[in-house]
Amino acid sequence: MPSDRFTVPMTDSTLEESQGDRLTPDRSLSAYDYVLPETHIAQNPVTPRDSSRLLAIDSLTSHQHRIFRELPELLRPGDLLVMNNTRVIPARLYGRKPDGAKIEILLLEEKPENCWLALVKPGKRMKPGAQIEFGGAEAGDSPILTATVMAIDPPTGGRLIQFDLPPSQPLLPLLSKLGVMPLPPYITDSQADPEQYQTVYADRPGAVAAPTAGLHFTPELLDRLREVSIQQSFVTLHVGVGTFRPVEVEDITQHSMHSEWLEVPPETAEKVRQTQASGGRVIAVGTTAVRALEGASQDGSKDGTIQPYCGRTEIFIYPGYRWRVVDGLITNFHLPKSSLLMLVSALIGRERLLDLYQEAIAQQYRFYSFGDAMLILPEAKLQAPEAKLSQP
Repeated sequence: MPSDRFTVPMTDSTLEESQGDRLTPDRSLSAYDYVLPETHIAQNPVTPRDSSRLLAIDSLTSHQHRIFRELPELLRPGDLLVMNNTRVIPARLYGRKPDGAKIEILLLEEKPENCWLALVKPGKRMKPGAQIEFGGAEAGDSPILTATVMAIDPPTGGRLIQFDLPPSQPLLPLLSKLGVMPLPPYITDSQADPEQYQTVYADRPGAVAAPTAGLHFTPELLDRLREVSIQQSFVTLHVGVGTFRPVEVEDITQHSMHSEWLEVPPETAEKVRQTQASGGRVIAVGTTAVRALEGASQDGSKDGTIQPYCGRTEIFIYPGYRWRVVDGLITNFHLPKSSLLMLVSALIGRERLLDLYQEAIAQQYRFYSFGDAMLILPEAKLQAPEAKLSQP
């Protein structure tokens, strides 16, 4: 299929430094804003998955409008795709207080012995000691499950909730009966099947949101990529509040990411090293795969090289970041003023990214979780070893 290729003037303020107390645009939250018509927010995924559109950024000054199934034509033999195999759990629960008042809970993270960190709505009245009941809503029925608010978690504004289950009986099996898929709040009119909010390779339950860049892959496309010697490997990062928590400070360098659990297994770390040694490129599928790879190289390595890692990361990537592992990125279109928009800006520059978003809007691309995709090839990646905004 012939491609539409566009060349634009190169603009980049990524390397601007702070002067005195004045914030440079790359450090200012307001500089990551843009206006998106509601009609561009995808409410349902396309079928088949790989028929979504793909905005391919192929150099420092040019891009193409493609279809996602054409991905094998845009990558090279020897490249490595690193994907996040986390699986979304039915993390949204609807319960009630003993007096019948309705409560909505979004589970964020499992703690020991059936205690979970969760966001609760309405939250102000859910103080430590408050009781919650789930299921059995018919008159005279006993609840299927009960829980107690144990404490408030200041960093997230959430609650630590103890579910009344024996330690040997995990909550996850009950969620299939009591919970629902936690679609983002901007998806208000969706007919999607729950499996359409899972990647085809999701096999590690624990996320409360999908790694949406991976939703575009089909088994057939993965096979075609392997046939042309484009390798595939997996990390796990259970998407939690750290990924979607809003940035609320004007100086983005003062934003603190909530930690998320990740695993880079030995086989993936070895594949990355082999790819780098042979001249291949490491292409992260999604911002969560970026955070896993760069987090492992930062938190789990003394010399910045990728090593097997199982633990937590609070890594926050914004313009000026010194890349250690990732050469390119497949990602969706992200919310204004989000940490994910800042991460992608670190790869190709904030000004250019926002210009590309404006073109995507004009070209009727579909945005956010069920929307279209963007491919940032290594040829389009900024090189900024001297940047002074980067994190240690």
